[in-house]
Amino acid sequence: MSRTDDIYEPALKGKKIPVLTLDNKWHQLFTQARADKRIKRLEEELNELLKRQGKAVTETKEIKKLKKKLMSEIMDNAVEASVENNHKAQKKADENKRLINDCNEMLDNYKDELIEIPKEIDKVNHKLMLLTMEACYDRLKKNEKEIEEISKWIAEIRIELKEKLIRKQEMEMASQELYSYMHDIFGADVINIFDMKYQVKEIKDDGNKNEV
Repeated sequence: MSRTDDIYEPALKGKKIPVLTLDNKWHQLFTQARADKRIKRLEEELNELLKRQGKAVTETKEIKKLKKKLMSEIMDNAVEASVENNHKAQKKADENKRLINDCNEMLDNYKDELIEIPKEIDKVNHKLMLLTMEACYDRLKKNEKEIEEISKWIAEIRIELKEKLIRKQEMEMASQELYSYMHDIFGADVINIFDMKYQVKEIKDDGNKNEV
């Protein structure tokens, strides 16, 4: 038993699995990630079986329709072919009987095929479901790992950001104090010589604002 069968098979026991390639939600699982080659191969095999089944169903209906038509013609020509001894009508009736036999043979073949194909569809669909579960689980594990890494990075950045913000505020306060001190000591004219290009707005107790 493979790793996939061993892990996921018990979860599928007794479950009715929809035909995956006919399920839009199944296709959406693989729109953002390249599907496993094994999944792609089973998908193609399943689609081919579905085409064969559809063709068998359609052909069966058409053959039954033709058979009904041929039998109707035989009934219509029965009197003319036997009582009136019409050779042309008899030949037509014989040809219709031959065609009916061919129809019966083809119907038998399609009958067997319509019994076997659903079994093959279930078998391939089951394998595809197992691989789908494996792919989903692997992706979940990968996503979980990346989520953990991103969460760790965010936590570290938050700490660093908080430290940087505190450092920024401390430096801004220190620069303001330095500028104010130098302004008080040397005056505006001397400070302008150094071209520090720094402006500070001081709010005094009386609510007035002074801009240097």
